Amino acid sequence: MTGTAPVFGGFPQVTEISLLHKTELYHDIPPKCWPIVYSPDYNITFMGLEKLHPFDAGKWGKVINFLKEEKLIADDLIVRAQEATEEDLLVVHTRRYLNRLKAGKLAIERGWAINVGGGFHHCSSDKGGGFCAYADITLAIKFLFERIEGVSKATIIDLDAHQGNGHERDFMEDRKVYIMDVYNRYIYPGDGFAKRAIKRKIELDWGTEDTEYLQKVKTHVEGALNEARPDIIIYNAGTDILDGDPLGGLAISPQGIIERDEIVFRAARKHRIPILMVTSGGYQKRTARIIADSLLNLHNLGLIDKELACGEAENPKVEKMIRECREDQLTCQ
Repeated sequence: MTGTAPVFGGFPQVTEISLLHKTELYHDIPPKCWPIVYSPDYNITFMGLEKLHPFDAGKWGKVINFLKEEKLIADDLIVRAQEATEEDLLVVHTRRYLNRLKAGKLAIERGWAINVGGGFHHCSSDKGGGFCAYADITLAIKFLFERIEGVSKATIIDLDAHQGNGHERDFMEDRKVYIMDVYNRYIYPGDGFAKRAIKRKIELDWGTEDTEYLQKVKTHVEGALNEARPDIIIYNAGTDILDGDPLGGLAISPQGIIERDEIVFRAARKHRIPILMVTSGGYQKRTARIIADSLLNLHNLGLIDKELACGEAENPKVEKMIRECREDQLTCQ
């Protein structure tokens, strides 16, 4: 599928929008809400045919239900995702594409945010691929750069089992975006051109297990954040690294996934950088429970909380937003 975006060297560029457009995606969220974005529309059904596909199309709803059962969240405390308008989509896409976005702004305001869906990292500005129809990572970053004063640099930490060639193609020539990608070198997409955009590339072998994997993640996350000081981290937290995943080819345990997420959130907290997490790939029924357990672990460790969490941020614009929101908190609730 192709669009009408301008082309550089034979590859589409992200469309630049010089003037702010009207959008409903960036309205203020009451402080009582957790910065967790979800919509029941994330769950795809088609007369039962979705059961024949390796992707668990109801994964995101299961994650939310697990968190409700554990009394972490309730319906009125979740941020409801909204559908982007055509004008919103033109920040990145041609008119054919749709997306949902809100979590980027929440991450800046609260210090962290999680979109229970999302992480469609094989989609670039005018081309889908690998179950990914929407370039949500690119769009989130473009919106932040366009709309949030003081946010001009981003780091993508892509820990899905597959190379994130979509956002890599979109930010190929953009020095404001630093990309770290850890993936199985032998599986889809094997996009050699897109690899040129990766600033910190960690290619894994078949069957990589917890000890090696977690050591590499810890070392390189720290290295990436020391090498480039971003205003926002976009964390693509795919669970297709899980042992037995039919598409990932790695052998990470459920506890390994939980520890991986903890490593990334601890690094974000240590460096005082807001973080947006998206859940990306994962093709086993048990991944929903693992994602929920990971979020509960982050909460138990104090790495995510409903309260505003970015008071230590070094960005003065972020600090100002937090102070203003805290002043308004009683009336917001």
